[in-house]
Amino acid sequence: MEQENKQQVVIPADKAKIRHIWTVTLYLFLITAAEFVIAFNLDASIIKTIIFIVMTIVKAYYIMSEFMHLGHETKGLKLSILLPLIFVVWLIGA
Repeated sequence: MEQENKQQVVIPADKAKIRHIWTVTLYLFLITAAEFVIAFNLDASIIKTIIFIVMTIVKAYYIMSEFMHLGHETKGLKLSILLPLIFVVWLIGA
């Protein structure tokens, strides 16, 4: 019986993509750290709530855009996700 000699070709890692992922992870870490600082240093107020909502939306954008790969999709798919989200936020505000 003849043995097959299979060789596996390893493609070099794309360093630009890896650097971009680490940059996004750093942004998420910094936003989370800022949230902790604000949570423990500011008294409860409407401004604190608004800051948390904005920071959460920014973090959600980065997570969906980079780690769920929606940042590179077509405009129609982005709008199909964004418009219902805006409607839900409007309902919560109402």
